[in-house]
Amino acid sequence: MAGKVEVLPKEYGYIVFTIIAYGFVNLYMQIQVGKARKKYKVWYPTLYATEADTKDYKIFNCIQRGHQNSLESLPIFFVFMVLGGIQHPLICSALGLVYSVSRFFYFTGYSSGNPKGRIPIGKYNSVALVGLLLANISFGVNLIRA
Repeated sequence: MAGKVEVLPKEYGYIVFTIIAYGFVNLYMQIQVGKARKKYKVWYPTLYATEADTKDYKIFNCIQRGHQNSLESLPIFFVFMVLGGIQHPLICSALGLVYSVSRFFYFTGYSSGNPKGRIPIGKYNSVALVGLLLANISFGVNLIRA
């Protein structure tokens, strides 16, 4: 195990903890969707509610969609963190924290029932992803040049 860890920069631990932090954000979203399912009586396997399911179908769908949207971008976020963090662990970790915090606000704004509520702070998750993309491009270019 020691040999594998020696290949990574010691700051890579920040990448691990940043991904764990996002895991807590995702857990929070999962709990909120579960609570909404109980509150609005939208049972599995129904993904999105209709007016026939509950009169509050729009707010339930906003909560569900906020979480679903976060899940849709999760794979690229994790790949960018894991790969870009090999060369740029501090930059990627900082961007990952921006992403995680903005995703939290994206979700809470969306789940308010007004989808536009996701924009004020939530829009910065895109900025963080672009930063992570650039860190990965830098890593790829440096690998080719080495």
